[in-house]
Amino acid sequence: MQTIRAITLDLDDTLWPFAPIGARIEQTLHAWFETHSAETARMFPPAAMQTLREQVVEAHPDLAHDMTRLRKLTIERALKDSGADVALAADAYAQFFMVRNQIEFYAGAREALETLAAHLPLCSLSNGNADLDAIGIGHLFVSRVGAREFGAAKPDPRIFHHACSLLGEAPENVLHIGDDLAADVHGAQAAGMPVCWIHPAPRQAGVADYQFDSLADFADAFVRARSKDA
Repeated sequence: MQTIRAITLDLDDTLWPFAPIGARIEQTLHAWFETHSAETARMFPPAAMQTLREQVVEAHPDLAHDMTRLRKLTIERALKDSGADVALAADAYAQFFMVRNQIEFYAGAREALETLAAHLPLCSLSNGNADLDAIGIGHLFVSRVGAREFGAAKPDPRIFHHACSLLGEAPENVLHIGDDLAADVHGAQAAGMPVCWIHPAPRQAGVADYQFDSLADFADAFVRARSKDA
């Protein structure tokens, strides 16, 4: 492997699958509304809530980088449209955030993360709103970059450059690892960074510097390469 001095790392669908989290979020919110705002639950069952969220996203293109604000706006809109007290939104969002951070790592992903953190400084680089401390892995990262806080989302090269600056390294010496072809692979390449694309086989020649089925597979290959070079 080429000289790598630091790593930026995507979170959702790289360390853990997001789909089951999303499903639990909608179920939990609906159950919460059934208890605290029955009319909201009646008007906005999970499918209707998803449609409402899509409408809110479409109405606020300026907030495309801020998943937290979009979620809060959706909750507030559901409460308002159903004639409920919008002040309930804070408690509803708290329920969302609790479930949002109840994740299940891909097999070997947490161990791989610990292995990589022992060798190189890591910076999380995410468009989402996972809380690394709530999940229990915050100590493995020397820095964190979120689209909401930065003000722009991947694949904007600026967010990658910001992460590199926090790591104190030039982009060509920072490997980005992620699952999304547009946001992660193309974004990192536009920023002048090497990239590892985490996705199931078959491989696609020339798409990324490295391709692996999982973070665990990458970490194994990385450690072997380091041992050979030592």
